[in-house]
Amino acid sequence: MVLHPADPLTALAHGIGSQHDLPISPFYAFAGAFAALFVSFLALGLLWSTSRFRGNRSGLALPAALQRVVDAPATRTALRGLGLAAALAVLLHLLLGPDDPARNPAPGAVYVLLWVGLVPASLLLGPVWRLLNPLRTLYRLLSRALRRRGPGRPLPARLGQWPAAAGLFGFTWLELVAPDPASTTTLLIALASYATVQLALAARFGERWFDDGDAFEAYSALLARFSPLGRRSDGRLVLRNPFHGLDATPERPGLVATVCVLLGSTAYDGFSDNPSWINALQTSPLGRTPAATLGLLGAIALVATLYCLCAAATRLVSGPHPSPLTAFAHSLVPIALGYLIAHDFSLLVVEGPRTVSMALGTDNASEAAPPLGPGALAALQVIAVVAGHVLGVVAAHDRSVRLFPPAKAVAGQLPLLALMITYTVGGLSLLLN
Repeated sequence: MVLHPADPLTALAHGIGSQHDLPISPFYAFAGAFAALFVSFLALGLLWSTSRFRGNRSGLALPAALQRVVDAPATRTALRGLGLAAALAVLLHLLLGPDDPARNPAPGAVYVLLWVGLVPASLLLGPVWRLLNPLRTLYRLLSRALRRRGPGRPLPARLGQWPAAAGLFGFTWLELVAPDPASTTTLLIALASYATVQLALAARFGERWFDDGDAFEAYSALLARFSPLGRRSDGRLVLRNPFHGLDATPERPGLVATVCVLLGSTAYDGFSDNPSWINALQTSPLGRTPAATLGLLGAIALVATLYCLCAAATRLVSGPHPSPLTAFAHSLVPIALGYLIAHDFSLLVVEGPRTVSMALGTDNASEAAPPLGPGALAALQVIAVVAGHVLGVVAAHDRSVRLFPPAKAVAGQLPLLALMITYTVGGLSLLLN
């Protein structure tokens, strides 16, 4: 559903519009991508023979006074209050506002300010949704009112991040597949159902359920792994090389599924505007929604299958490893970030301010102009995709030289390099088409 008339080069997407990516020379895009990947792989193999990333043990400690302010109960209470107030405002707009995304800011608040806005917020500030999460705040208020105490039942270790992966799939289905994702009725039903399930499970397992069970907290925390702002294992707030934070990503069940949902749903988002796919949906005997659901599942399954094949090949080349799937899953995070930036930059900088203007009651706000011209936006998209893969190669190489003997460390990365090239070709193809 297109919100308003727009330049065909900058029409937007994600539940409230449609996106048409910009043309760029395929030869230069693919040549530059392959050159960047091969040069980085060769340079790392020749110059990077020992692991350099130290996870949560690294970082330059920030002033103690700043940490006291950040960790102060007043600061955290204010942030929780801000998140709860924003959620109540969205709820009121859904209940009382018009069922028209051009005049109601609630769809933009969910699909743009929350989903897309969490990317830069988490990259710059860390896992911010943990403090802003209105469901966590509401759970605390209800627990105090009911005088509930105790941590709740223990979470099964094998559960890991699987609930978050399922929640992320549900949200991306709502955003990309649901028949009318911007409808106030659709959003009310979806958000109320999600909140009910989350609060019920938190009542059973305690507040720590939100760490991995809430899709948006897990999403924010995963992106924040690549933030320069983090905490050491001793709790100190530090500035650090983002690769150190990425290296500290816990190898837990469901991690691969979470990243593959992000990658696969973004890939489907890029492909969903293809005329051939639109025609296939319109003529499918299954109907549009079932066919689109299968398409989304297929995109995620393809991403996951390629990664699993890569992990199996790495194990064959380098030797046995107790957890080949999760050992290199962190290297997919920069790739997911690159895709998210490439696909969502225009959406955030154009629709974000417009949503805020509507929320503030500025109905006659002027149409926001795209911040970049067609050429600059095309360059940003390609650079984001390629840079994400190069950073993924760096993260995978450091993990490889740590896990495998020197004689097999570089050879063991050949399947990973093949995977990066495959993902790059797919990502650039979606942009160019």
